[in-house]
Amino acid sequence: MTPYLKRTLSKIRKELEAKNTEGVDVPKTRADYNSEDLKKWEKNAKAKKWLVCGLGPYEYSRIQGCATAKQIWNTLQVAHEGTTQVKRYRGTLLYCQYDNFAMKEGETIQEMYTRFTTLINELKSLGRIIPEEERVKKILTRVLPITWESKITAIQESKNIVTLPLDELIGNLTAYELRRQTMKMNVP
Repeated sequence: MTPYLKRTLSKIRKELEAKNTEGVDVPKTRADYNSEDLKKWEKNAKAKKWLVCGLGPYEYSRIQGCATAKQIWNTLQVAHEGTTQVKRYRGTLLYCQYDNFAMKEGETIQEMYTRFTTLINELKSLGRIIPEEERVKKILTRVLPITWESKITAIQESKNIVTLPLDELIGNLTAYELRRQTMKMNVP
């Protein structure tokens, strides 16, 4: 949901509610609506329609009882992203996976890089952004197996690791991997 839509829904909800004598919010009845309230009601109906149209039967059953677009949004957000506590634990789990990340035996550089990028993107979606310099260092020092030691040393001596783009590193490692495969095929 866009920030504009969120703000609009919030304004609609606040303005459609009236206060009773004890200061508790009470929704207005339709008889109490003026033309401005009707416009806000229409905006809420449009927002609900946009949200509901993209849902499958499973998600629809979750939001069926929601009265406003904001309630629908909150319900779907909790269902798919989890509560704040779930997000925090998920972030901790993903960061542990990042710390322990290593290239699997028989895995290619591209396969490893795809897994690594997926993990980085999930961390980023939870607000944990890992700088590119740290990712380059991680791949060179802890991800690659010991059989790659000569290539790691060559890259560290020939390139400035602080400014080395991750894509350039992966390209370099992929080229080396292909060269190793070619050498294996040519050896009797």
